[in-house]
Amino acid sequence: MIAVSSKIACVVMVITLIPVSCGIKGETSMEQLRDLMVRNQIEARGVSDERVLAAMRRVERHRFVPGQQVASAYEDHPLPIGHGQTISQPYIVALMTELCDLDGSEKVLEIGTGSGYQAAILSLLAKSVYSIEIVEPLGKNARRTLAELGFRNVEVRIGDGYAGWPEEAPFDVIILTAAPPKIPAALLGQLADGGILVAPEGKYAQELVIITKLGGRLTRRTVTYVRFVPMIHGETTK
Repeated sequence: MIAVSSKIACVVMVITLIPVSCGIKGETSMEQLRDLMVRNQIEARGVSDERVLAAMRRVERHRFVPGQQVASAYEDHPLPIGHGQTISQPYIVALMTELCDLDGSEKVLEIGTGSGYQAAILSLLAKSVYSIEIVEPLGKNARRTLAELGFRNVEVRIGDGYAGWPEEAPFDVIILTAAPPKIPAALLGQLADGGILVAPEGKYAQELVIITKLGGRLTRRTVTYVRFVPMIHGETTK
């Protein structure tokens, strides 16, 4: 879980949009659109973990977006999912998942369930996923979608992600899908020794960081620069 330097070295540091036509036209199927998404948006940018690529091809992204966004589900950008939140660009989902360095044995904590799409990807690659969403309608909808699609190793909680999930700690991997100004101390405390935390961090100029813990010592690296919605702190949003 801590041998990440070689993986980080191959990450492209600047996110450059690669134009790809993923509109639903003619006889193009959703499966074909997913394959185009993986080949043109993800593999082309350097994501190479075969398990991650297979998960991105398998999970039906269009099931995790609002009805009016289905035609854009496999395009190369984030999409609004309501309540001021978004589903991340496919490349970013794949990149962050690859940085988690999953082998199938891990207990994962996700902060920011959103649509449930990232949790679905993680569920295919880890032993169990615990996901927290502060916006109640999004959390409930994600829980329902994940259950309907058969992702049985994901548990969704409605609550403040800044507190983490202490009764299930420690976690081998923690991943944040919204950006706090600074990584919350509670989450660092819930990271297992030998574990990995992947998160966007910052208020305006955000960095995608990877933090590893070994012998109680934290090591931090910046992977690239990103733009995520802010991580909400406080009461659950109805």
